[in-house]
Amino acid sequence: MKGLFGIVGLLLSLAIVGMLVKKQWSSTQQLVPALQLPAELGVQAGASAPGATVKEQSQQIQQQVEQAVQAAMQKPHADPDEK
Repeated sequence: MKGLFGIVGLLLSLAIVGMLVKKQWSSTQQLVPALQLPAELGVQAGASAPGATVKEQSQQIQQQVEQAVQAAMQKPHADPDEK
């Protein structure tokens, strides 16, 4: 009788853990929206085509970041040593 309660308790705890794992797993399987860079980088929102592949989106983002860096490097900056 004692062994029967042990097996039932083990199966019950296994079922509870299984339900919790299933719930956690399904919550992590949600679709993630496409990466949008901040407006400070000079990137226009929605610049990538909706049907673009991941590789194309990656290339577009790389080009946009490169353009933003080039634009930032061309801006003159004040030298704090010069007065």
